[in-house]
Amino acid sequence: MYIVDYIKEVASAVKSLATGMKLTGYYFTHPKEIITQEYPDNRATLKMADRFKGEVIMPHDENNEHACTGCTSCELACPNGSIKVITKFEVNAEGKKKKAVDQHIYHLDMCTMCNLCIEACPTDAIKMANTFEHSVPDRNMLIKRLNNNGSKIREGVE
Repeated sequence: MYIVDYIKEVASAVKSLATGMKLTGYYFTHPKEIITQEYPDNRATLKMADRFKGEVIMPHDENNEHACTGCTSCELACPNGSIKVITKFEVNAEGKKKKAVDQHIYHLDMCTMCNLCIEACPTDAIKMANTFEHSVPDRNMLIKRLNNNGSKIREGVE
């Protein structure tokens, strides 16, 4: 009784091994279908998948303008508080006070790359970049300011 069960287990293991070796043998005999990449030798040609989530960035145009209104919806959507939006009030040409972004702080060391902040942003002001090399000698270097110095909100974004 026990010997029969033992032989069935061995046969199942051999079948599983043969299935895996068949796939390995296929890729060995078809070298033009290479699925691995020679990282870090291929940094210049490396293409990450479009769905890869790296770090949060805030794109600016050539006039140093962004689309962030300072609504703090990304800050509220973040499950672990890795985004902090510091706003200020500016007086426009008509004399009205308008909320503007002073600093958009991003803590990469706390980020889980969940993409909830990107989904919550009503103006698509922040995006996920395809960067993945985040090794730094000091943890404080992972705290980033997303808006550039002197940047302002793009005209027409409300």
